[in-house]
Amino acid sequence: MSDLRAHVPALGTLLTAMVTPFTEDGKVDYDQAAALAEKLVQDGCDGLVVTGTTGETSTLTDDENLGMFRAVKDAVGGKAAIIAGTGTNDTAHSVHLSQRAAEVGVDGLLIVTPYYNKPSQAGVRAHFETIASATDLPVMLYDIPGRSSIAIAPETMIALAKHQNIVAVKDAKADFAAATRVMAETDLVFYSGDDGLTLQWMALGAVGLVGVTTHVATSRFRELIDAVNASDLAKARAINFELEPVIRATMTRVQGAVAAKQILKWQGVLPNSVVRLPLVEPDAAEIEIIRGDLAEAGMDFDVQDGSAGK
Repeated sequence: MSDLRAHVPALGTLLTAMVTPFTEDGKVDYDQAAALAEKLVQDGCDGLVVTGTTGETSTLTDDENLGMFRAVKDAVGGKAAIIAGTGTNDTAHSVHLSQRAAEVGVDGLLIVTPYYNKPSQAGVRAHFETIASATDLPVMLYDIPGRSSIAIAPETMIALAKHQNIVAVKDAKADFAAATRVMAETDLVFYSGDDGLTLQWMALGAVGLVGVTTHVATSRFRELIDAVNASDLAKARAINFELEPVIRATMTRVQGAVAAKQILKWQGVLPNSVVRLPLVEPDAAEIEIIRGDLAEAGMDFDVQDGSAGK
């Protein structure tokens, strides 16, 4: 197997799984999405995942998904890889949405393991292969058993790697032994799907991160990834320790999209922190916990006007 970290993969190394901004009355705010995409790329992202889990894709219509793909492509197309989250638990629907995304001109597809249905591994393989065969776009598999209820078995992943369009894995399973086997036997490009395990994943052989905390600490994650690729382990460790309370604030207190939108509002990046049901905005107690975590990292915000206090 080739050294996957010896080159910059076409899908990028620092990818933010973007939130989908909404207006106060709950409509998709495409202008804010474009502005957010521009900021993320300016701050160091070389890839963006649009309407994945953090983008609240399960509460978006197909037209809203496609509108987000267009808005982000128009804003940063050519500057960063645009990966469309088109996976659902319905194979036919996923094929349709993937084909429509290809027409928009995205650079790749993120396809999650089919959730809720609990298919066999044969069904998982057929699901991914059917979607991957529907377009010529590169496909990133999304292995997240905490949400899908099933994992992609190593044997299934090794078989899927034979498909010419299946090129990458976003791993939110943290089974390093299984990943080591897949890396050893395939050329699949791995990405950390856990913000707090980026350093560990890259030490194993992953090329980077598909993250949520990258919304609010983009440049530091860029520096972390670049430090690992420069073999500067001491710098990478220092940044990793610095990011820990920020990751804790974003990923452990409330759902990631909820926390990311709240912090982006405090940073003055988004005008509101509106999410769609069944997600709800953090309550007062959760707000204080998140603010406490951020304060540990030197990020103290005035909740009234969104300005940074430090």
